[in-house]
Amino acid sequence: MKVSEILKVKGNILFTVTPDTPIQEAVAAMAEKDIGSLVVMEYGDLVGMLTFREVLLTLHKNGGALGGSTVRKHMNDAPITVTPDTDLNEVRRIMLEKHARYVPVMEARTVLGVMSFYDVAKAVLDAQGFENKMLKAYIRDWPAEEEEREGNA
Repeated sequence: MKVSEILKVKGNILFTVTPDTPIQEAVAAMAEKDIGSLVVMEYGDLVGMLTFREVLLTLHKNGGALGGSTVRKHMNDAPITVTPDTDLNEVRRIMLEKHARYVPVMEARTVLGVMSFYDVAKAVLDAQGFENKMLKAYIRDWPAEEEEREGNA
């Protein structure tokens, strides 16, 4: 399964901010939209990601306060990215190795969406469920086919 297949099901809604967005405004947007990440764009280019991990680090460094700075100071300015053609197993490996919960999906310089660890887990679970259903159907129908062959012989 490829990233592009998951994006088709998930949709490509993308929540973005600029590096100059106040951190408090970005966190408010994350809370209001119930999302764990924001793509940081500047002049049409991906320049970073702000996730709940960076927000928690900011809170920890500031004694529980967000402060008055901008997203630029707190964002991950070198996010790991994948392409629409990246295989799901490769995405899982990358996310696990790099401890990344969110990865932007890029085609050339265009951000197509964001894959979350949840999206990956759901796709794997759905694929396993489908495979399980097909195997059960195959096993359930198998003896009937054997009986038909024996009866026709």
